[in-house]
Amino acid sequence: MKEVFAKRRLDFNQQCLKYLRYVFNDHFVLVLVFLLGFILYQYSDLLKHFPKNHWPMIVGLALVSLVLLWIGRVATYLEPADQVFLLPQEDALLGLVKQARLRSFLVWGGLQTFFLLILAPLFLALGLSKIGFGVLLLAMLVIKGGLVLFKSRRLLTGGYLNWEEALAQEQGRKQAILKFYSLFTKVKGISSQTKRRAYLDFLLAGLAKKHSKLWSNLYLRAYLRSGDYLALTLRLLFLSLISLIFIKTGLVALALTLLFDYLLLFQLLALAKHYDYQYLTQLFPLEMSLKKANLRQVLRGILYGLVLLQGIFLLIFAFSWQNLVLLLGISLLLVELYLPYKLKHLLA
Repeated sequence: MKEVFAKRRLDFNQQCLKYLRYVFNDHFVLVLVFLLGFILYQYSDLLKHFPKNHWPMIVGLALVSLVLLWIGRVATYLEPADQVFLLPQEDALLGLVKQARLRSFLVWGGLQTFFLLILAPLFLALGLSKIGFGVLLLAMLVIKGGLVLFKSRRLLTGGYLNWEEALAQEQGRKQAILKFYSLFTKVKGISSQTKRRAYLDFLLAGLAKKHSKLWSNLYLRAYLRSGDYLALTLRLLFLSLISLIFIKTGLVALALTLLFDYLLLFQLLALAKHYDYQYLTQLFPLEMSLKKANLRQVLRGILYGLVLLQGIFLLIFAFSWQNLVLLLGISLLLVELYLPYKLKHLLA
C-alpha cells in the first residue's frame, strides 16, 4: 500500500516538474529577476525609512500571518477508484492519512517559518524582541499544527474514512495546482463545471441572434458560464489593478499589468477548442473564417474592456499619460497582431 501511494506522489511531482519548465521560461525568469530586485529594493527602503504610524504595518503583518496559517492542504493522493478497490484496506489508508498529515505540517510549517523569518526585520522594527519573535514562531507552528489536524479530521467520520470528503478535497487540491500551471501552458487533467449565471444574461442580450453571430453567441456563453474563463479573468484583473494601485514605480506596475493581460489572452485562446467535443458543430453550414472572426470579436471585446478599466485606474492612482499610451499601444499590438496570428494557427 505504501509503495502504491509513494508512486502516485512521485508521478504527480514529476508531472509538476515537467510543467515548471514552461513556467520558468527565459522571459518569465527575466521578469522575476527584475521583480525580485524591485521588491528587495523597496523592502530595504522601507526598513531605512520605517513609518512612524505603525498600525498599517501591524494590520498588514497580521493579515500575512493569517494567510500563512490557513494555506496548505493535506495531500492524500486518493483517487476515485480507491473507494471500490481499496475499501478492504481502509485501516491501512487511515495510517496513510496520518502520515500525510505529518508531511503536510512539515512542508507548510516550514514554508510558514521561512516567510516569517524574511519578515523578521519588520517585526523587530515594530518593537518585538528577538525572544518575543521566537515565541511568535513557535506559537504559529502550534496553531498551524492544530489547523492541519482540523483539516485532516474532516476526512474522517466516526473513525472511518469519509470517502466523499477525502476524494473531493484531493481532487480540488490537484486541480488548483494544475490550473496554476495552465496559466503558462496546456495542461492535461483539468476538469471544470458549467452553470448558468443568470445575472450575466444581459451581456448575452447585446449580441444579435443571427447567422453571422452564431459563434459569437456560443463563445460568449462558454466564457460567462464555464468555471474557468470568467474566474481566471477576474483573478488576473484583480492582480493587475492591485499592481497599478500599490506599486509606485510606474513602469514596473505597467509591465506586470501587461504580463497579466498576456497570460489572460493566452488562456482565453482555449475557447477556440471549447466546442470541439460537439461533433454536430462540424455540420454547421458555416465557413471557418466566420468562426475565427467571431472568436476574435469576443476576445477583442473582453481585452479592450479590461484595458479600459486598467487605464482608468492608471490615471487615478498614477496619473501618467505616458504609461497610459504605452498600455494602450502594447495592448493594441497584442489584440490586433498577436491574437490574429495565434487564431490563424489554432483554427487552421
